[in-house]
Amino acid sequence: MSEELPKVLKDAGLDLLSCMQCGICTGSCPSGRHTGLNTRRILRDARKNRVSVLSDDALWLCTTCYTCQERCPREIPITDAILELRRLAVKEGFMLPEHRKVSEMVMEFGHSVPLDEETKKKREELGLDPIPETVQKYPEALQEVRTLLKVCKFDELTAEK
Repeated sequence: MSEELPKVLKDAGLDLLSCMQCGICTGSCPSGRHTGLNTRRILRDARKNRVSVLSDDALWLCTTCYTCQERCPREIPITDAILELRRLAVKEGFMLPEHRKVSEMVMEFGHSVPLDEETKKKREELGLDPIPETVQKYPEALQEVRTLLKVCKFDELTAEK
């Protein structure tokens, strides 16, 4: 990575230098209770320009619930910083296989979870339209979604490198 992480984050309006490493973010994280996610460590590594944070699988364990950000005594946009780090990670070619698969599904079907016949049947049994108001209901919109994803280079970002 050519630019330093702290500068890139600061340029994105995400100044992490006021973090006092109190740990409230990590202690209040619902995902951290069940995974290896340690938001305090991720922020510290980003502040110290440890580019290895971009290839850290824990970066992808955040569910973006914003609990850490709401509880931060310094009002640091922690979740936003994690999302920016993910964006940088993808740009550098780092992405979990599961996220890459979801991206491929969106490219192929216009939806991350395509409907199968069983789901359509269950929806009908519940009195719902078998196909919800998504791209799956309007196949002509699928090409528009694909065009948008190509224009913003989503396909290039998510392709394996």
